Amino acid sequence: MPVEIKMPQMGESITEGTVIKWFVAPGDRIERDAPLLEISTDKVDTEIPSPASGYIAEVLVEEGETVPVDTLLCILSEEKPDPAALKNSAEVAADARDKADSSAEAAETAGGAAAENDDKAWLSPAVRKLVRDHGLDASEIQGTGEGGRLSRKDVLNYIESRKGTRPAAGSDSGSEPVSPPGVDRIEPMSLMRRKIAEHMVHSKSTSPHVSTVHEVDFTDVDEFRKKHRAEWQERGVKLTYLPFLTQAVARALKTYPDLNASLVDDKIHYKAEVNIGLAVALDNGLVVPVLHQADKLSIAEIAAGVSDLADRARNKTLKPGEVQGGTFTITNPGGWGTLIGTPIINQPQSGILCFGAVQKRVVVVPGTDSIGVRNMSYLTLTFDHRLIDGAVADQFMENIRKTIETVDCTLDK
Repeated sequence: MPVEIKMPQMGESITEGTVIKWFVAPGDRIERDAPLLEISTDKVDTEIPSPASGYIAEVLVEEGETVPVDTLLCILSEEKPDPAALKNSAEVAADARDKADSSAEAAETAGGAAAENDDKAWLSPAVRKLVRDHGLDASEIQGTGEGGRLSRKDVLNYIESRKGTRPAAGSDSGSEPVSPPGVDRIEPMSLMRRKIAEHMVHSKSTSPHVSTVHEVDFTDVDEFRKKHRAEWQERGVKLTYLPFLTQAVARALKTYPDLNASLVDDKIHYKAEVNIGLAVALDNGLVVPVLHQADKLSIAEIAAGVSDLADRARNKTLKPGEVQGGTFTITNPGGWGTLIGTPIINQPQSGILCFGAVQKRVVVVPGTDSIGVRNMSYLTLTFDHRLIDGAVADQFMENIRKTIETVDCTLDK
């Protein structure tokens, strides 16, 4: 039977996605789990694997189009489609898009000023968006449609022709845009960056953000890591400080459930699972894959999970379920030397923890009056003050500190 491929929901608050690239064309054969297409949302850019083996019978959404979640993207069939049927299907789909664009255009201009007679000035909503997003002048582009009308393909060909000379603003080519010396460059925001900005503004306007900073001694953790280095290498586990912190946070969330909850209207939703989101920086934004049921994982399992999620986030191979269901987030800018940060809450969560750089500092050694060199870090908790009081936040942080400083763990616990 035919298999319908729909736009997945890559996160609880995601309502739409953009098709960035198809890896196949109508009539192509694809195997199960092979890359089918790449999509972009405000949460993640990722490759979607094929859920089954078969032939591409129909592609219903073009590259560059943004559609709602659950929109039908393509259809797989068990048998290879007839070439004539593929051609007819493509023509029908193109006619349908043109009619939809014409209807939208008519509705948009109804009751307004008379449209210009120049056919080039008459753009479909999809083409107009493409022109606007790339900062182009439509009058400079040669249209191949009826009466010189611009099509989406005309615009894409024009953008491609400018690569290497004067790249289109917002181009994802990866090369540095060429600008004359002393001339400002103005670029439209990418879809991911635009959505991140919207969510950050929404979060700040929704939750009263308060931060508390605690200093934590990672010296014993460092010694534990060095002692078991050979054992970790045999298991293929690259153990950093982050798995220890992640486990400590997961345990503390079980003790302080307010930090593992969401405020919805006037009701508090306490989450049954402890699912920790781990912020991963990308070239064009940020993605937060989720380590599910982190409170039930050993240090070795957490280390392997963290490494796997980060690698696949950067390789755009995360699955929809791996960016959903987060109940608390950890961000780790310490790798770039950050000491203290005050991150914005990942809505609808109630807290986010910033892990500062672990650095050697001269401090009073715990339990003594002597001074020594210790591996210290600042942990900053930003929390929703509607739901969490300062005392609870500080108790939560002290719980984490004590877990880290006693190193009450083994690789298998």
